[in-house]
Amino acid sequence: MDEHRCTDCGVGLERTQLRTSDSMAVRLRTGQRREGVLGALGMREHLAVAAWLCPECGRVYLYADLDG
Repeated sequence: MDEHRCTDCGVGLERTQLRTSDSMAVRLRTGQRREGVLGALGMREHLAVAAWLCPECGRVYLYADLDG
């Protein structure tokens, strides 16, 4: 995987965790139907969110984990 870099500073980003106040991982709801039985029941897809932090300026980048 290529190293993520800050678009402002050009510095390499550090992987970090993004959590809610109740310590739950943040998920992205896509609105796409899930596959299989859960999709047939109307369940929608949710993706994990990967967070990357610039140690120089503090900017945070969020990426959807498409690999599941």
